[in-house]
Amino acid sequence: MRTKTLNMQLYYLIAGVIILILAAARVGLSQSSPAPPPTFGGASSVGGTLIKDAAVHPSRLESYFGFKSRIEEKAGLAFGFDYNVLLQAATESLGADNTAGGVVRMFGRWGLIGNDSSKTGILVYKLENRHTLGTDIPPKGLAGEIGYAGLTAIPFSDLGWALTNFFWEQHLFDNRLAFVGGVVDVTDYVDVYGLVSPWTGFSNLAFSSNPTIPAPDQGLGIAASFFLTENLYLLGGLADANGDPTDPGDSFDSFFSTSEYFSHIEFGWVSSYENRFSDNVHLTAWNADERELAGTPSGWGLAFSFSRLIGETWEPYVRAGYADDGGALWDRMVSVGVGYNTGRHTDQVGLGVNWGRPSEETYGPDAEDQYTIELFYRLQAGRLLAITPDVQLLFNPAENPEEDAIAVFGLRARLSF
Repeated sequence: MRTKTLNMQLYYLIAGVIILILAAARVGLSQSSPAPPPTFGGASSVGGTLIKDAAVHPSRLESYFGFKSRIEEKAGLAFGFDYNVLLQAATESLGADNTAGGVVRMFGRWGLIGNDSSKTGILVYKLENRHTLGTDIPPKGLAGEIGYAGLTAIPFSDLGWALTNFFWEQHLFDNRLAFVGGVVDVTDYVDVYGLVSPWTGFSNLAFSSNPTIPAPDQGLGIAASFFLTENLYLLGGLADANGDPTDPGDSFDSFFSTSEYFSHIEFGWVSSYENRFSDNVHLTAWNADERELAGTPSGWGLAFSFSRLIGETWEPYVRAGYADDGGALWDRMVSVGVGYNTGRHTDQVGLGVNWGRPSEETYGPDAEDQYTIELFYRLQAGRLLAITPDVQLLFNPAENPEEDAIAVFGLRARLSF
């Protein structure tokens, strides 16, 4: 096991060095080019993260960020790093009641083809290490300890090293058509809205994603979006239902030999291309094949999302989901809430209220309906640091019937550069 881990780390290191060497060489050979085109995915994707980080320019690190800007201008490579920490503590628990975890990420978008045209090809990558910080379990495991059917945190696990993005992104016809192929994360573009990112927004799965959609772990997949008009779009794709980002070398064998897939199609309306995730109404349909080794039955479902951006400040939303098995955590759910962007447009407040019905196949036939409320405030404490205090109120936890309500207090910090 240790040999395999060392080999994987060496694989990641070599890949990263190759990318940086080629980018440095390209600086000396390329003419300046426009900024990369709009990203395929939403706020939690590599492109969405880079756009948000670029809006907060650190004046004390002008030489470093000037270097980054020159690399992007001349080579088409936009890259970033961040370190994320999450602490969570529950008022009641069947086991552990506090957790801490960290995630370090290295990510980028390298425009290799047609940076000066509407036919742009981009290589997208993201390498992560997810780990606990001095506690027995990571934040992702807290829900199981307190008897909550769901997740109080998503990416903060003890996964270790993982290649969560490594795909080609192609834009055509002035961005009316775009597609991706490679190691993808379907939550970057399936049923997305403006407050979807677990790094900068809500922590609970009920609001940062959709518990009625059994999205697979990162693995080999393809997806495409097409704008039928300026406001109407179609998005669809196929991904490996058995994705394993800790073993990217097995991606092709799993995709083509096991042949168990998660497929999806989405039809929606947006007010404009620029605000296509925050000002969006869509209906998503998905299908999950039976996963034989995992013992997960096939299933399908629907998801609806309505979100609006009002005056660049308010982001109200209504979201719902229905699942017929497929390994989804919940069979039904409805979420309503609002985001508020402060005058500085760096701080944000988010409030969400959810009703959810846990899946009988996952949690048993006696699991009762749950109600979840989450409130967070993201404070840009410095040019590089964002701090997000958060509270979740979990009513009627399905696997802890002795408790009527449990509060989970969280504190998240993100250092980006």
